[in-house]
Amino acid sequence: MKKEEFLKAMDFRHACKVFDDTKKIPAEELNFILEVGRKSPSSFGMEPWKFVVIQNQEMKEKIRSVCWNQPQITTCSDLVIILARIEDVKVESGTPLKRFARRPMPQEKKDFYIQLYANHLKDTFSSDENIYSWTARQCYIAIGNMMTAAASIGIDSCPIEGFEKENLEEILQLDTTKYQVAMVLPLGYRINEQSEQLRLSFDEVVEFIK
Repeated sequence: MKKEEFLKAMDFRHACKVFDDTKKIPAEELNFILEVGRKSPSSFGMEPWKFVVIQNQEMKEKIRSVCWNQPQITTCSDLVIILARIEDVKVESGTPLKRFARRPMPQEKKDFYIQLYANHLKDTFSSDENIYSWTARQCYIAIGNMMTAAASIGIDSCPIEGFEKENLEEILQLDTTKYQVAMVLPLGYRINEQSEQLRLSFDEVVEFIK
């Protein structure tokens, strides 16, 4: 993708408030967006996310009731619930070692990485609340990439943090020791004209130190 095309996608992307509920995203396009999320970078390569795609309209209605009654939830084509992993990132789960072991390395190097991981995140691992704070931040990297990927192929999105977390997790029947909701991401096609994009100037947000 050329620079101009990338910026055009960034100009296209906006927080779509109402989608055209008669239009559905083709499976190939949806899988592309999810694949971009899957390939996103994460701290220590833990990939601490899971993407739950809600296509059932009845389920969307239930979710909307705990998402401040926002119309995006029920008018979108596909509703992606991004879950932050909790249990899997703990050293004792064995998952971090499996992640490190995906690359061939001697045992002493694996031991080194696990020790580094455990020491660096010692405070994070002190509570599930702290773990959620850390893994949810990783999820935002995947979410940002998915929204940009969607925009690049003419698909709209709207990142939503306005939800009742515990009630939503109950609707999804989550075991919150394993997963917790990081964000709700509706995807679809706009029905209204895009509003003007308002941003601070380049000089207001960029500082060069030479």
